[in-house]
Amino acid sequence: MKNETLKIKRRGEDGHRTITVRIKESTLAKLDSIAAESNYSRNELINIILEHGVDNIEIE
Repeated sequence: MKNETLKIKRRGEDGHRTITVRIKESTLAKLDSIAAESNYSRNELINIILEHGVDNIEIE
């Protein structure tokens, strides 16, 4: 068996960052409902929604 080097990236160096946010329980419940119905994880949904929001926001 050939010894091959296992290469891993440092955590957080994949273009993503871990953050903590506070959200209303009712919003969390809606996200969990959508996640269950769509088969996306909560994290995936939050990223989809945030990306859409920042790409389509208009500041007056």
